[in-house]
Amino acid sequence: MRLGEALLTAADNLRAHKLRSALTMLGMVFGVGAVIAMLAIGAGAERQALAMIESLGLRNVLVRAKDFRGDELEEVRRKSPGVAFRDIAAIEEGVPGVELAAPRTRIDAYKVLAAGGRAEDVSVFGVSPQHRELSHLSLAEGRFLEPLDELTHAQVAVIGEEVRRELFGYGPALGQELKVNQVWLRVVGVLSPSGATADNFQGVQLGSPSREILLPVTTALRKFEADPLESPLSEIVVRLDEGTEGRRSAALIGDLLDRLHAGADDFELVVPEALLAQSQRTQRLFNLVMGAIAGISLLVGGIGIMNIMLASVLERTREIGVRRAVGARREDVRFQFIVESFAISLLGGVSGILMGLFIARAVATWAGWETVVTAGSIILATGVAMAVGLASGIYPAVRAARLDPIEALRHE
Repeated sequence: MRLGEALLTAADNLRAHKLRSALTMLGMVFGVGAVIAMLAIGAGAERQALAMIESLGLRNVLVRAKDFRGDELEEVRRKSPGVAFRDIAAIEEGVPGVELAAPRTRIDAYKVLAAGGRAEDVSVFGVSPQHRELSHLSLAEGRFLEPLDELTHAQVAVIGEEVRRELFGYGPALGQELKVNQVWLRVVGVLSPSGATADNFQGVQLGSPSREILLPVTTALRKFEADPLESPLSEIVVRLDEGTEGRRSAALIGDLLDRLHAGADDFELVVPEALLAQSQRTQRLFNLVMGAIAGISLLVGGIGIMNIMLASVLERTREIGVRRAVGARREDVRFQFIVESFAISLLGGVSGILMGLFIARAVATWAGWETVVTAGSIILATGVAMAVGLASGIYPAVRAARLDPIEALRHE
């Protein structure tokens, strides 16, 4: 029997039992759809995690000042002045493998205004010119902060895309003035939209560059009022040399600062390299669990195909006897039933692909979760479905081929 003839016969049998065939395919449809949707969600989560880690810098170690309130803050300040410029000097001098260290300080911005409007929930930071390189920021227009701006305490700012839109609409922003609290700043640059959209990752606050205003750190310290008990710097970004292990360097930085701060425990360390490893472990666990669920769906679908094919063998016993009587070989009968099983799994797999694409699109649209459907996920899901379909059809096909032609012709 040729493959084309077997496929036509299989199509005729499927059309003759439309409802039964459709119900048999459901296991394959759900299984393949679940695999594709799961892999799409996982790939989207991985891409988002990489974007967030990129915003922190994979070779960076972050030293962040802890927040204290009231009497607790006064008690801590008796031991330590907080995260300060002396820590930067100590890290660069005392920790091997450090390429550079740069400060960042947060300004309590209670009012951000411009001629075009007002911006709410905006983060304002004083940063060094190296901040762009350390945080992998790109510019949509204008320039970033320069060493001369820091040296002269210049009243200039680089703003995020959302801040630009709220303050200036869709008009020009470069050269325009904005007011943060009581200080006027001139816009010299606008940041490009960032791929990182979440506010935190693995419990670490990230913030969105699109809603940030960046100005020279010296301007922030000299021209904005601050609580004298607060830490002078909000954060120190430490860039490590290529090949330096982040967690080992973080341990050295922690020991050094602990001595400098007299054990006050007023800082915390964030190691993006460790966050990435933790994210990858979580992603592997997610893939394992979701893969097991999808695999169960495919297994159930395979059992359904085997059950229907066994019932089909029983129903078509006389047909099998007639075929054998007119010259069909056992191999022909076996091949026919395997092709029918394969056809059911193939149609179920194609329908499952469409279902998986729909689920991925729905999740991306309604839940705001990025999904990425890859050709590899489609090939994997379809290949597993085909394999399950073939395996499920082998036993019914062998059983059909073993029927005695004479007994089969007597069957009613």
